[in-house]
Amino acid sequence: MTHSHAHSHSHDHGPATPASRRLRTVIAAVLIPFSLLVLVGMLVLWPGEPPQHKRSGVGFDTERQRATVTQIDEVDCAEVNAQSQNADKDDKCQRVTIEVTSGKNKGRTFKEIVTPDALRRYDVGQDLVVSYQPDAPPEVQYAVVDVVRTVPLVVLAVIFALAVVVVGRLRGVAALIALAVSFGILILFILPAIIAGSNPLLVAIIGGSAIMLIALYLSHGFNARTSVAAIGTLASLLLIGLLGSIFIGWAKLTGSTDDFTGLIHDQYPDIEMSGLLLASVLIGSLGVLDDVTVTQSSAVWELRQADPSASWKKLYGAAMRIGRDHIASVVNTLVLAYAGAALPLLLLFTTARVGVGGVLTSELVTQEIVRTLVGSIGLVASVPLTTALAAVVLSTDRPPAPAGSRRGGPPAGEDPEAYGPYGGGPSQGGGPSYGGGPSYGGGPSYDSGLGYPPYDGGAQPYGGGGDQPPPRPGGRGRRRKR
Repeated sequence: MTHSHAHSHSHDHGPATPASRRLRTVIAAVLIPFSLLVLVGMLVLWPGEPPQHKRSGVGFDTERQRATVTQIDEVDCAEVNAQSQNADKDDKCQRVTIEVTSGKNKGRTFKEIVTPDALRRYDVGQDLVVSYQPDAPPEVQYAVVDVVRTVPLVVLAVIFALAVVVVGRLRGVAALIALAVSFGILILFILPAIIAGSNPLLVAIIGGSAIMLIALYLSHGFNARTSVAAIGTLASLLLIGLLGSIFIGWAKLTGSTDDFTGLIHDQYPDIEMSGLLLASVLIGSLGVLDDVTVTQSSAVWELRQADPSASWKKLYGAAMRIGRDHIASVVNTLVLAYAGAALPLLLLFTTARVGVGGVLTSELVTQEIVRTLVGSIGLVASVPLTTALAAVVLSTDRPPAPAGSRRGGPPAGEDPEAYGPYGGGPSQGGGPSYGGGPSYGGGPSYDSGLGYPPYDGGAQPYGGGGDQPPPRPGGRGRRRKR
């Protein structure tokens, strides 16, 4: 006798299987207090007005205004005393006339000489950024420091946003909102709080945690899978902070290695520069950490949906095979990203013919090595941490009963043969069951331990006398095979 089964498992990649109420309660007991601590920390450390200081007139610490190129004339370099190192004396230079378009001296013009070997060239109508030194002589108060790049950046940002929305749809929109919130926390809280004198490491931990929670839940939804990723990210951030603090102190890194950090230290001597370095390590690792932990948590969830009976060891082993590939690619990405950012520095060391040992142990390079390796250790550790947590959580969780089910039997209207006993009834191999004792051919009907009333009041046993079974409540009758 053959039996058809109407019930089947779905293995699509849609929303994750809902977690039980017990699991949601445990996760909430961890994340809600942590989220409240982050919120309280932001309120306590929220900066007021940043302290005012007198402009130094160096680098970024100058008053800046807008200007436009109005005229370009070609002149002999010798005529304007602007001979370049690699040019002949007969080479032509450009004399650029620039008009200030903002500030109290709007409409004022000044000249800029461009030599043949200059990297920056100008066009008539080009918008520029100029520095203004009010205490300098009038003829040298203005100088070009940069060009205005608003239009290409806006166009590129619009293309990026459209690509994210077209491919990601609503999830892409949520990701863009999370990105905007992350920048808002960075600009409105983290940077001003450090300038105001708060501990950079504490500010980075609180601000980074806020970014992590908002970005994860906005991008991936409020569910247990995202919560496990958040806990894994938090544990990895704590590990990065601990290792960074140890090795930055052990290597005697000051955090002041270039003109920018030196200028910050001169203007704000109360800022702890080594703490600022550690804060940059934490924030720099956060974005990649989110990617790794979400991927591993999702992998475990999908593996559990594919094999609901898998133990935590089987889930962990299968997900770690995915994680090992992820580790290899992410660590390589992180190292190359830092190397790309420091490429001009590496070129300088190469041309100076400094030995490899001297290059690697110099503070400027050691700082990047510590930043890279500490962040990479945190990323590597996040894979087994998140994978193990997700595997344990899923293997010990009891998923909620299917919609419409009732105690002691399968969901209303479903075929009892497609389900095992629901709630303590006898199974298919013993007691009054399908294969032994009273069965389909006579004797009691489906109420024998399965929790269902007999069809048609029990007057007609299923299959007795060769009659066809009456129609089932909520289902269809089945023709007995002869």
